[in-house]
Amino acid sequence: MPVTQLREIAPAARLENVRYAIRDLACIADEVARQGHKILPLNIGDPLNFDFQTPAHMIEAVYQAMRNGKNGYSSSSGIAPALEAIRGEAARKGITNIQDVFVTSGVSETVDICLTALLNPGDNLLTPCPDYPLYSAVLAKLEIGLNTYYLNEEDGWQPDLDDIKKKITPRTRGIVLINPNNPTGSVCSRKMLEQIAELARQHNLIVFADEIYDKLIIDGGAENDPHVAMAAVAPDVPVITFGGLSKNYLAPGWRIGWGVASGEASVIKPYLEGVNKLLRSRLCANHPEQYAIKPALEGPQDHLIEVKRKLRSRRDLTMKWCAETKRVSCVAPRGAFYAYPTIDIPEGDDVFVTELIRQKYVTVVHGSGFGQRPGTKHFRIVFLPDEKTLATAYAAIGDFMRERYK
Repeated sequence: MPVTQLREIAPAARLENVRYAIRDLACIADEVARQGHKILPLNIGDPLNFDFQTPAHMIEAVYQAMRNGKNGYSSSSGIAPALEAIRGEAARKGITNIQDVFVTSGVSETVDICLTALLNPGDNLLTPCPDYPLYSAVLAKLEIGLNTYYLNEEDGWQPDLDDIKKKITPRTRGIVLINPNNPTGSVCSRKMLEQIAELARQHNLIVFADEIYDKLIIDGGAENDPHVAMAAVAPDVPVITFGGLSKNYLAPGWRIGWGVASGEASVIKPYLEGVNKLLRSRLCANHPEQYAIKPALEGPQDHLIEVKRKLRSRRDLTMKWCAETKRVSCVAPRGAFYAYPTIDIPEGDDVFVTELIRQKYVTVVHGSGFGQRPGTKHFRIVFLPDEKTLATAYAAIGDFMRERYK
C-alpha cells in the first residue's frame, strides 16, 4: 500500500478578513476563567444569561408542537401561521406593499441569504460604522469590500447623511440600517429615515432594515416616541425588514428570525426570486420553534413592560458611571441594551479590553471591533446584568483605568 505524506489543509484565503470581535474576545475570557477567576460578562447580548426569561406561553407552544409531531422539515419560507402573524405584525408597524415574508434560522441567516442573493463581485453595500460585526463577516465571505458610512456621535449616533452621499458609487447596490443600533443604542428619527429613503430612490438601492430591537425602546418617553419602521415611511422603496424572537421575545437560542420584503413589486420581485432560491437550498428554519412566532406576536406582551423597566434602570446606572468616570463619556442609548462610551486613553481600545479581562476579569468589546472614526476609541457595554453586577463591573473598570492611566 503506497505511503503518502499528508499536507496541511489550509482554510480559504477569503477568511483572512472574517472577524467577529464579540465572540473572539470570549476566547481570552475562557482562558482567564480556566485560571479560576470569575468573569463579569458585559460583552454578549444574551438576555437569558441574566435575569430574563422566555415567556412561558411561547415555550408551551414549542413544546406542544414537538409533542404533536412537528419535528420534520417545514416549507422553506416557514409555516403558514407564522408567516400570517409576521405579516400582521408588519401591518401594525405601518408596513404596506408587502411582497414576501420568510422565516430563517435567526436574523444572522436572514442577513447571509439577503446579501448573498444581491451582491456580485465588484459590487458594494453601504454598512454603518460602527456596526454589528456580522455584516462585515458575511461581506468578507462573499469577497465584497467594505463601504462604510459613519454614524455621527455628535448627533446622537444618527447616520451621517453627507457621508452616505459621498460613499455611493455606481456599484453600490444597497444600504444597511441597524435601528435601534447595535452597538450604540441609537434610534433613527423619522426625518432621517425619510432622507435615507430618498437617497435609495435616487440611486436605486435596496434597504436592509435591521429592526431586531424594535420593541426595546427605553427612553423615558418611549410610549410617546415609538420606533418607526423604515419600510413604513417608504412603501415604494425596496426594503427587507429583519425581525426575530431573539431580543424582543427573549429566545436567542431558538434561532428564529424573519424577513419582510416590501416595495414596488416590479422592482423587488426579481431579487426575491434569488432569495427564495437560497431559502429552498438550505431546506428550512427550525420547525417546532416556528410555532412560537404566532403566540409571540399576537399573544400577551406583558414581559416587555418588565424588560424595559429593568433596561431603563440599568441604562441610567451605566450613564451615571460614565458621567462620573474620568476619560469616559457616552451618548445615552435610546434602544436595545448597549452603551458605546468613548474613552480617552494613550493606547488602542483593543489593548484596553484585553488587559481589562486579564487584570480585572471584566469583559467588554473594543470599539475597533465594530468600526469607528479614525482617532477615536470606544468600548461596548452590554447592560443586561442586574444593578449589583453592573456596579461591581463598573467599579473594577474604574479601578483599572485609575491604575493604568495615572
